[in-house]
Amino acid sequence: MWYYEKKLQYPVKVSTCNPMLAKYLIEQYGGADGELAAALRYMNQRYTLPDKVVGLLTDIATEELSHLEMIATMIYKLTKDATPEQLKAAGLADHYVNHDKALFYQNASGVPFTASYIQAKGDPIADLYEDIAAEEKARATYQWIIDLSDDPDLNDSLKFLREREIVHSLRFREAVEILKEERNTKKFF
Repeated sequence: MWYYEKKLQYPVKVSTCNPMLAKYLIEQYGGADGELAAALRYMNQRYTLPDKVVGLLTDIATEELSHLEMIATMIYKLTKDATPEQLKAAGLADHYVNHDKALFYQNASGVPFTASYIQAKGDPIADLYEDIAAEEKARATYQWIIDLSDDPDLNDSLKFLREREIVHSLRFREAVEILKEERNTKKFF
């Protein structure tokens, strides 16, 4: 089990109320390439991976949950002082009608989270390539949100998350090479 230290993995600051930016960040909260999908994907896949790499998926899945907490904090801070008119102008009127300012697992377009986002083939190398792709898609999405953001405080946290996606991709690439090497070794009985 884990020990939970009651602080974010990286500090989250926002400069001003910005519901439009929050709407974009919802993609990383409940979208196909977001943090929830990644955490669940890796936690699920770990059961069919060889012992040599199973710990890697557990570690990264746990970190993705901490990223989910950071994204939730960002969205909360960006919307907590927003008026209904500001939420409507940001395209969040439907969300407001259904959830007020509560977070809900959906993508930026308002499509609810679905288990179909979570891929698992059962082949370790295929699953790890899926994980590499997931990390690269998350990295790209973070970059595009940074490109749209004018909040330097928030961008600092987003850059941290973007860099962690790069690290995860590299770790998954290393795991693929470990499994390829193991697959190609001769076994003597």
